[in-house]
Amino acid sequence: MTQPDSASAPVPPVPPFLRDPAPMLARIRGQWAGHQAGGGCHADLWIFGYASLIWRPDFESTERHATRVHGWHRALKMWSRINRGTPERPGLVFALLPGGSCQGMVYRVPHREADAALAALWAREMPTGVYDPRWLPARTPRGEVRALAFTLSRRSEAFMGRIGDAQMLDILRHASGRYGSTLQYLAATAHALRERGVHDREVQRLMALAAEHGLV
Repeated sequence: MTQPDSASAPVPPVPPFLRDPAPMLARIRGQWAGHQAGGGCHADLWIFGYASLIWRPDFESTERHATRVHGWHRALKMWSRINRGTPERPGLVFALLPGGSCQGMVYRVPHREADAALAALWAREMPTGVYDPRWLPARTPRGEVRALAFTLSRRSEAFMGRIGDAQMLDILRHASGRYGSTLQYLAATAHALRERGVHDREVQRLMALAAEHGLV
């Protein structure tokens, strides 16, 4: 389920919102260490993926399950100046925004491999410290676990706000970064969701928009 966004934000010419990701990683590691006291499956690290972590997790897991988190929804509304764009021509990536719910995948990473997985995740997802990592409840066949997820505040200057289809098409045509283009990222996520039977109306709308203008 996707909720409309009432805020509007122009493209900031220079990213003034950079945060040091190291203290955030230390905080998450400390919180996860506290989770381990629960023992059993809680001793391992659980990670929730809703976009590229579905189709390219880049870490080993002993379990993976389809799940839904509540209180957050997937949205292509976070400016990307490294992974899917540049400072001169920002791209977009998905983030979890407050409201609604989101279907994705939850992964179980053994505790002995958790530190390495977190370090790799931070290098990939948190080069500028833009996301707000948090623990979200996710249901699994073993019961409810607390899974690490990358969320975004609407107050962040990395939040895109509302743009028209013309600007979205310009981003899809031209924005590209170290991992490829925004269009490739959107298409790969749409394909992964479709393979898993996940219906996301906004992702499908954006893909239809791209197809209508000959981009895919």
